[in-house]
Amino acid sequence: MAKIDLDKMLEKVKATQWSLADIDWDAPGAELITYEQWPKLKDFMADLMWIEHVGARAFAAMSRKAPTETLRQMYSYFHAEEQRHANAEMALMKRWGMLEGDVIPEPNVNLRLVIEWLDRYADDMPFYILGAVIPMLEIALDGALCTFLLETVADPVCHQAFERINDDESRHLGVGFTVMEMQGHNKTTIGIIKMIAPIVDPRLLLGIASYVPLLNKMRDNIMDMGLPEEKLYAAMRKFEKIGGRTADGRRNPWYQIIQTHGKFVVNRSNRFYHAPVDAAVKLTGLIPRRMLPAVPSWVKELTWQPTA
Repeated sequence: MAKIDLDKMLEKVKATQWSLADIDWDAPGAELITYEQWPKLKDFMADLMWIEHVGARAFAAMSRKAPTETLRQMYSYFHAEEQRHANAEMALMKRWGMLEGDVIPEPNVNLRLVIEWLDRYADDMPFYILGAVIPMLEIALDGALCTFLLETVADPVCHQAFERINDDESRHLGVGFTVMEMQGHNKTTIGIIKMIAPIVDPRLLLGIASYVPLLNKMRDNIMDMGLPEEKLYAAMRKFEKIGGRTADGRRNPWYQIIQTHGKFVVNRSNRFYHAPVDAAVKLTGLIPRRMLPAVPSWVKELTWQPTA
């Protein structure tokens, strides 16, 4: 992946916008979803839709903090694109009979906690932290989840939708890795220490406490769907390879932190990491839904309607 010209990329992003109305959601093919696939696919799509919306909220925060006007505009478009992806995935769920009326699927408890953290604290986080976390999530989404979905679902409308989604995600990744390199450019030891300093911020620690169990839960959910472990390993290697392709990228301390953590996530044999995190997943699973905070108002922007 070559380093990109951000101004040219912004023009490309503007020129490649699409809408749900561009897809014929009533075209033949919905019947190709098998009886065996349906229950797990319903849960998988609900999780995927919420992960997209989590990305949208993170891009909204980044658009306010980006260091240049070009990036501020870029992330505003990315915010809208992630919302569109979530809406397209809801439209597929509606097509496959997985939604009752206009009811939005409930996020699982771990996603709910991450959504709450984003709503409270994402706007207060340094740009370079979000700028390193998002490429990892994007590469897992693009390189593992979406690819797996297309390999296992025969419905041609699903393929049409994800052709557009994957094109968007590839641009998000290109920008994400370029920005990570920018953040590591000419960093001195003091500059690197300053970038690491927010890791002791209680707000960030709270975010990590909600983010880490979510990754374990999602990892096991997609394994249960049948995703080969090697695909996750490949996604982590891709992040490590592309993020560390230049000295600037390797100098970004948050790249180092996140790529190291990614190795822990995919390595189930590392009991020192997974035992406490799995315990956290079980504990959060015991939280009664009535005790969870209300879903933020921006979630109401989700819709399967093809005019979106």
